[in-house]
Amino acid sequence: MRSSSFWTAATLLTAVHSNELVYERDFSNADGYSSCATAEWPPSDLGADLIPQAPTEELESLLNDFSASNIQASIEKLVSFGTRHTLSTQNSTTRGIGAARDWIASEMNKYAEESDGRMTVTVPGYVQGVANRIPFPVKISNVVATIKGSEDPDRVYVMSGHYDSRVTDVLDYTSDAPGANDDASGTAIAMELARVLAKTKPKATIMLAAVAGEEQSLFGSTFFAQTLKNASTNVEGMLNCDIVGSSVGDRGQKDPYTIRAFAQGPPPSENATTAARRLQVGGENDSPARQLARFSSEVASNSATNMSIAIIYRLDRFLRGGDHRPFLEAGYPAIRFTEPNENFDHQHQDLRTENDTVYGDLIEFVDFEYTARVGKVNLATLWSLSEAPGLVRNVTVDTTALDNNTRLKWILSNSTDVKTYEIVWRPTTASLWTHVLDVGRVDRVTLPLSKDNVIFGVRAVGTNGYKSPATYPLFSS
Repeated sequence: MRSSSFWTAATLLTAVHSNELVYERDFSNADGYSSCATAEWPPSDLGADLIPQAPTEELESLLNDFSASNIQASIEKLVSFGTRHTLSTQNSTTRGIGAARDWIASEMNKYAEESDGRMTVTVPGYVQGVANRIPFPVKISNVVATIKGSEDPDRVYVMSGHYDSRVTDVLDYTSDAPGANDDASGTAIAMELARVLAKTKPKATIMLAAVAGEEQSLFGSTFFAQTLKNASTNVEGMLNCDIVGSSVGDRGQKDPYTIRAFAQGPPPSENATTAARRLQVGGENDSPARQLARFSSEVASNSATNMSIAIIYRLDRFLRGGDHRPFLEAGYPAIRFTEPNENFDHQHQDLRTENDTVYGDLIEFVDFEYTARVGKVNLATLWSLSEAPGLVRNVTVDTTALDNNTRLKWILSNSTDVKTYEIVWRPTTASLWTHVLDVGRVDRVTLPLSKDNVIFGVRAVGTNGYKSPATYPLFSS
């Protein structure tokens, strides 16, 4: 029970009716409440302060296996191909995007040999016709390592980085474009995740991808997301790592223990009725993408990763785009990780020195230890997602009557892996969940806390203790 200076004399009562848990307050013996200007509001003696999920021994072991030296070796190899421009040669074994693609696939297949058949590697692609930034038809190929879930294989989580690169002129496909940070760093993380996770048995399916065509207009990720959507794949979360290799900004500012997570508000794919309901109840800050970002912050901002996640309530940076966007447009929750202080002298630049300033995305500007810590954030997030139950479905809040209680309903999972459900909530001005209440294995609950004053969510807890991201309730009438 939470303590509060307000609820000093009321008694909290509970009752179970079928699959509904009802909380009520008995004020019959109450002699009033204390008033304190600094007390918590809205007041509640319900539940407990939410404590972030701590890494299990199994997760800590995986994090310890994640190697900064492997990250460095992968980035060095990717840079060695000279350019990885989407329009560059695909026939050479030493230069161009084709050589990079084949090397990534070869390394992924080596990792798959350690998986006892659980991990498969594919190179799906298509021929992109002439389009903006594509002056002639070109093969767009992704490299995808899929680790099939051992218990819930139809529930899927995706992580990607893009392996193509560019210089100042987006159509210059012959000049060297090392792309060490943008985005060999994200690609190296995807590859190291594949190595670490190949030996595991995640409950849900994990897909780790290196995609092409990002710099030309997100072609590879669009193909990837649409392929999954066309197959009605249940993607419950997508993480995009792009420009995650440097801890130093353009003015020399250092922030080696922070990663930004960009999370969009109302989903672009949401239908008009749902969008209107979301706005009516003030749910614009509780999109599936932002719930995913909150989840990542809860499970991956800790001493095990040695990182802090700064959630940014935007789709992306100004004037920029990323491979998470096609997943959002396909209706999937997706977020983008990017370093906290970018140096634009080292992005999309011809290699040169002017007025003692070195331009270009060179490997000398990459912090491999920082990149590895970002990789650990992704690892902690993906593993915690895969081991937890899936998202709670059809969560609603009852708005059929005017009262100061909150009645929440959801679909009870038929999985024996779900041990209980938790209600989480926070003040409307708070970014992260602040309170939690275990309500048991029921499919509805009535709480003596006004739905007008806080934001609620419902999450499932597995028998192993892992907890799903919270689902925001839309209203029922």
